[in-house]
Amino acid sequence: MSEWERVASRLAEVNKPTRYTGGEYNTIEKDWNAVDLKVALAFPDVYEIGLSHLGLRILYEMINGHPRMLAERVYAPWKDFQEVLRSEGYPLYALESKRGLKDFDVVGFSLQYELSYSTVLTMLDLAGIPVRSVDRDESDPLVIAGGPCAFNPEPMADFIDLFLIGEGEDVIIELLETIMAGRKQGWDKARMMEELAKLPGVYVPGHFTVEYNADGTIAGIHSVSGHKPVRAVVRDFNHAPSPKRWIVPFMEIVHDRVAYEIQRGCTKGCRFCQAGMIYRPVRERDPQVIMDSLKQLVRDTGYEELSLTSLSSADYSHIRQLLEEACGCFTPAQVNVSLPSLRIDSFSVDLAKTFQSNRKGSLTFAPEAGTERMRRVINKGVTEEDLMVASEAAFRSGWQKLKLYFMLGLPTETEEDLEGIVQLARKVEKLGRQVYPKTNALRITVSVSTFVPKAHTPYQWHRQISVEETREKQRYLQENLRSKVIELNWHDPVLSRMEGIFARGDRRLGEVIYKAWQKGAGFDSWADEFKYECWNEAFAEVGIDPDFYLRERPYDEILPWDHLDSGVSREFLKEENERAKRGILTADCRDNPCTRCGVCFNLGVGPRLVGDGRG
Repeated sequence: MSEWERVASRLAEVNKPTRYTGGEYNTIEKDWNAVDLKVALAFPDVYEIGLSHLGLRILYEMINGHPRMLAERVYAPWKDFQEVLRSEGYPLYALESKRGLKDFDVVGFSLQYELSYSTVLTMLDLAGIPVRSVDRDESDPLVIAGGPCAFNPEPMADFIDLFLIGEGEDVIIELLETIMAGRKQGWDKARMMEELAKLPGVYVPGHFTVEYNADGTIAGIHSVSGHKPVRAVVRDFNHAPSPKRWIVPFMEIVHDRVAYEIQRGCTKGCRFCQAGMIYRPVRERDPQVIMDSLKQLVRDTGYEELSLTSLSSADYSHIRQLLEEACGCFTPAQVNVSLPSLRIDSFSVDLAKTFQSNRKGSLTFAPEAGTERMRRVINKGVTEEDLMVASEAAFRSGWQKLKLYFMLGLPTETEEDLEGIVQLARKVEKLGRQVYPKTNALRITVSVSTFVPKAHTPYQWHRQISVEETREKQRYLQENLRSKVIELNWHDPVLSRMEGIFARGDRRLGEVIYKAWQKGAGFDSWADEFKYECWNEAFAEVGIDPDFYLRERPYDEILPWDHLDSGVSREFLKEENERAKRGILTADCRDNPCTRCGVCFNLGVGPRLVGDGRG
């Protein structure tokens, strides 16, 4: 019996064994002897979450489409299978070939959430790869990382050889070809990093040094190589890659449907939203390109639901035309067409009537704040009337379940704003009861999360409210939103606190992550697995006050990510923060004059990119 067969024989001992078998429909298995570069695409969470991520699917097909490269997948094994791997002495492996990650040339992590950091260390350790970059030698794979967390990569700087900042589609193949060429020419790691740092979006943390003041703030960030990392951006989104061989799992996953990205970027300018800043400018796919892809995906997968995704799908300029065509094509075949979270002001009565499906689940609206004053502050330019019109349109079009998303702890929030959340929910409930007076199926779900200031946003200087403040606000809503129709959900404020620490942290937090991991931290994004005591002990041993990273910061303070260029200028973010204090709205530049955010100029693109669908 081979080593892998011995491990496979124990899969019956673990929960959800199909997480670890591979062989799913539409996977790609290439001959290792026929390629020159092997890449393991790693997601630091369990299979059913990782396989739901669209970005890794895109890179998987792109890399495997190169004749001299292969890409395989690996997800974080749950604790029961970690024990199996350790007891059998078998390394963490990629699903396609069952080879250990140490056999690959590159291991690339997708960092979607700050609380996945300790899980990255677990995966490296299970693979037999030294967790710290400085401890790896020339025989170890290059460890790279991308995703939204890469826009402040400093807390993970000790563990990642290089970060890819921004959108990977236009640069990933060039990056991997450079690695492939360097390996053939015998470059050592230092030479490899020097060459890779020249590419768009590549950040090598080892090429920068950081000095600190006595009070713990940053005194200076200095580049050793002279390169300034600038966000990579896809210029022709209409022809950007999208998955054609959609992997169909053997088990149910979190988003068990086909997801197709119809648009990227958002210029609504919500001041709390990092994605709305770092994925500018807006780019669209042509409706015919979308429809051709959807038809192929339905044929090749058998899925019964298609999700048309973007940051704000209803703002897609051809949304009505696309929905009419998609519903007309797929509804007769019992295939449901769905949209993710919708902007309230974009969801009209006509659109609600157009957007029909066989199985109406729930619709999600995100007012974000309870009062119009607060929505002006955060630049969420929607009114209470917008929400009422959208909700009534949804109810009358057949939906009986609505989800409303709000945030707690936004800058300048008052008790009146909390009461506004209560009143909005009550008014939506009243509308629903008017449309469905005799049904027990009516449900209004109110979800509240703690506002976490993020890098490269107008609120990057703001303080984050404490755990105690969050719980007080949650109690207020719990006491005032009691109804058989309304369900209140809230996030664990301790997890939000940890997210905030690492979202705006510096590279000194690397030692905290390492010590907490040594003490047993892992799967921190899972509330029942989060070990707060491990983190508190780690902060104490390193001598770092975690509240230091949650405080308000002055404009003249050097921020840990200031040496990274997201395309959006610091001056624009500062001006937006000042406009927020005055409750002044900033118009969407798609339909109004340029707001001078800096993206089009700094990234060297026009205000309307090729393939944006607008002509």
